[in-house]
Amino acid sequence: QAQPVESGGGSVQAGGSLTLSCAASGNAESRYCMAWFRQAPGKEREGVARLNPLRGSTYYTDSVKGRFSISQDNAKNTLYLQMNSLKVEDTAKYYCAAAVSCGSWRNIGLWGQGTQVTVSS
Repeated sequence: QAQPVESGGGSVQAGGSLTLSCAASGNAESRYCMAWFRQAPGKEREGVARLNPLRGSTYYTDSVKGRFSISQDNAKNTLYLQMNSLKVEDTAKYYCAAAVSCGSWRNIGLWGQGTQVTVSS
């Protein structure tokens, strides 16, 4: 499995929007979920959004529900995270993962380098 490559991060004011992209080859049998994680300075990495490719279902951590949306383009092997109404507390480095246990946040695959999102007030 190839290492994911995240892009699309940047600096934005609170209330703004960003769309993150991740070039990642998912698992051909869709046994695993795909997900976005983030890690803020001094904090542990946390799961943000998870997508089950087989069922098309999604799951979001409470702090981003209603603001973030995870999706994928199978033809492009790309995972997206649309982030709206951004808050200062969303500031973190964001990572995607292409092989996450569905039902948990355990990443079985490789981590990418991440992409930095900075939200200012």
